[in-house]
Amino acid sequence: MTAPRLRMTGVRKSYGPTAALRGVDLELRPGEVHALVGENGAGKSTLMKVLSGAEEPGAGTMDLDGAAYRPTGPQTARERGVAMIYQELAVCPDLTVAGNVLLGLEATRFGFLRKAVDRERVAAALAQLGHPEISPDAPVSALAPAARQVVEIARALVSDVKVLVLDEPTSALTQEDAARLFALVKRLKGQGVTVVYISHFLEEIEAVADRFTVLRDGQAVGGGRVGEVSRDRIVELMVGRTGTEHYPRVPHAIGTPVLELADLRGEELPDGVGLVLRRGEILGIAGIVGSGRTELLRAVYGLDPVRAGRVTVGAHSGARFTPAERIAQGVGMVSEDRKTEGLALDLSIADNLTLSRLDATAGFLARARLRTAVGDLLRRFGVRYRDAGQAVGELSGGNQQKVALARLFHQRADVLLLDEPTKGVDVGSKADIYRQIGAAAAEGKAVLVVSSYLPELFGVCDTLAVMCRGKLTAPRPVTEWTPEAVIAAATGA
Repeated sequence: MTAPRLRMTGVRKSYGPTAALRGVDLELRPGEVHALVGENGAGKSTLMKVLSGAEEPGAGTMDLDGAAYRPTGPQTARERGVAMIYQELAVCPDLTVAGNVLLGLEATRFGFLRKAVDRERVAAALAQLGHPEISPDAPVSALAPAARQVVEIARALVSDVKVLVLDEPTSALTQEDAARLFALVKRLKGQGVTVVYISHFLEEIEAVADRFTVLRDGQAVGGGRVGEVSRDRIVELMVGRTGTEHYPRVPHAIGTPVLELADLRGEELPDGVGLVLRRGEILGIAGIVGSGRTELLRAVYGLDPVRAGRVTVGAHSGARFTPAERIAQGVGMVSEDRKTEGLALDLSIADNLTLSRLDATAGFLARARLRTAVGDLLRRFGVRYRDAGQAVGELSGGNQQKVALARLFHQRADVLLLDEPTKGVDVGSKADIYRQIGAAAAEGKAVLVVSSYLPELFGVCDTLAVMCRGKLTAPRPVTEWTPEAVIAAATGA
């Protein structure tokens, strides 16, 4: 067996009384892709921050290529060949590609920059990654998210990377860009680089990883070779219980129409959409990125202008309404962009839950009622939090998303517009969110779900429609669709 590239033994890390890592052992081999999986809050990011020098361990040892390894910061980690690419890319948009790749790593001679040598280093790194089309002189602000990710990886290559950590690398990528990333990861593996791949998507792990380790509550609870352990078993390891339902179903009945769209047209997208959504119905919308799914929800909610057509919600019918008017009409929306639109991260959990409906008596806030309502909703959604005054940005992604969805319940919305409701959410939190979507339908609410994840749409929805170039197919019962038919409709085939 190949000698380990890196070995972590008994690694511990605590923040005050909270133990984030409880004696984790991890072994990485040269030229392998090792997946690190677990629910939000399991300790994955903390462990990788220790590895990359961003956090100092409270106890434990690390060895890199047989020598003791204890970085004092990210820069010393990079000097030893360990680099981490975070989900939120750390690029300088006002610098060029070369400026980002070489920041702090510039070649010098007698105190002068060797610009020609540096440009060759950047071009060679980009070519090695299979992206010679990216110009070293291009401003990073002009690049797509996938190209910016390549720039960060090129920076790691220039510093002679041995261990590269990718944290949720496909969260901002299209399917096409994700496929390119997988090919890039395999190319790095072939060059002997060890890649640690963190993802919530098991199908991604199956596509790209050789081995996996599961973290739960700050401990490594299992692992093995990818393909030799079933998905169900991996999920059981992640959530700590057997028999977990991936898509729990709550019985509900479909009733009368509550939202109707007639020839709805935005400035560009959507393009003449007609739709009827009924009480107690969960209607899914599939489609590729750029098909107009998000634009459709934003137009219905009043966030984007409507050029023509009509939206009818109960007794209210017309083309142009503001979000405030929609809220008053019983429409609520969860944006796919949780960090900038879905939540006010610096505000408290309680504020985020209640801002769309402030309970008041004679003009004064009914604080006791609000506290009770907030506590009830947080318990209902299973949110893990310290106290309701805690900033919502301090919560894990799954708990943040639960707060965003719970806000619509406090708002008493009858129509829920959910755009990628489980994006960046762990398996256990996904099941909780699916259960609450089913509960909303059981309460007579109408739910419109946009998702790029077909198993989610098939597992949760009653009816399904597919969007392509701004146009929407007629909704049909989900049992009448196949994944192949959805893909064909989404791609215009």
